[in-house]
Amino acid sequence: MFADRVLSGMRPTGNLHLGHYHGVLKNWVALQKQYECLFFVADWHALTTHYDTPEAIEQSVWNMVIDWLAAGVDPSQAILFIQSKIPAHAELYTLLSMMTPLGWLERVPTYKDQQEKLTEKDLTTYGFLGYPLLQSADILAYRANRVPVGEDQIPHLEFTRNIARRFNHLYGKKAGFEDKAVLAIKKLGSKKSRLYNELRNRYQEQGDESALAAAKSLLDEQQNLNMGDLERLFGYLEGGGKMILAEPETMLTPASRMPGLDGQKMSKSYDNTISLREDPVSVNKKIRTMPTDPARVRRSDPGDPAKCPVWQFHLIYSDDQVKEWVQQGCKSAGIGCLECKQPVIDAILAEQKPMHERAKMYEEDPTLVRNIIAVGCEKANRLAEETMRDVREAMGLNYS
Repeated sequence: MFADRVLSGMRPTGNLHLGHYHGVLKNWVALQKQYECLFFVADWHALTTHYDTPEAIEQSVWNMVIDWLAAGVDPSQAILFIQSKIPAHAELYTLLSMMTPLGWLERVPTYKDQQEKLTEKDLTTYGFLGYPLLQSADILAYRANRVPVGEDQIPHLEFTRNIARRFNHLYGKKAGFEDKAVLAIKKLGSKKSRLYNELRNRYQEQGDESALAAAKSLLDEQQNLNMGDLERLFGYLEGGGKMILAEPETMLTPASRMPGLDGQKMSKSYDNTISLREDPVSVNKKIRTMPTDPARVRRSDPGDPAKCPVWQFHLIYSDDQVKEWVQQGCKSAGIGCLECKQPVIDAILAEQKPMHERAKMYEEDPTLVRNIIAVGCEKANRLAEETMRDVREAMGLNYS
């Protein structure tokens, strides 16, 4: 019923690094070629934990968008926008909060986890508690039915699905809904009407998920029904009402294997990152001064790549021939640590070269970035307003 639409966002909390590229941006570049994609700067989300240092957000916003463009995100293929520039995010967040049980928010796993990790911050705020609901509003405002997330974000997506389901249940059943659904069924024709009713009964009476899938496929194929009738039939199928908000499906992204310079996960909090657009001289210096296997005190000492942080980079950047050369050379002391590091340096610089080239014109003329975002915000606003018109009508707020 709803178009295949992907939505994803990132918080502007500083320069992006290679961990962001391998964990998120490479996936965005692939998705934009397959789906209608919306990628947004989650500046309000940054305030949920950085509410006391807002001055750093603005510059981070523009730097992050340049990083996206440098990585290959294409504004001709995807809509790029800033969360706070689209009023629908705040409006839908507020309206959804009226029907969201408090216990649902308190049970989101990251709520207590983040409070325990960020002990230096006072996170006993309404904004932090409501973070998952704002995330839901971000998704539901665009009826995005595909959301790429890591495993740690799956509970947030399930929360969003529950919010959409609850909203549709509360506000999708207008007076006469069932009568209109029955009339819509007749428009399918006698044969398809019987099949729809049979599949609906099998799902509702026996919980047959295959019957539900078959019925949805049947409706997806219908060309002669208007959007209103289709929405009613999708809602009637599951025993609910009109499908006003789309339930998003999880697109699980592979966990990023990008290590930091010290062998831990690459993270700004560990001060072990290489930025997407880092100067080549700096990249060279950082890799050359990386720690290696402690057993290799002298050039003639054999080592074990498994105990060396540099090996983690070879797993990402080197082919089988180079990896074999590293294994043999390290264990036999046939190569030194600086020799071992050079292929990694070369590979990272090669990866970053097109990023520097793509970023150059945006760095020289920041108005280009602002224009891209302005166009993206206009497109995003139109899509969100389509949803909000239906939401306001469903909640009885379209009076004048």
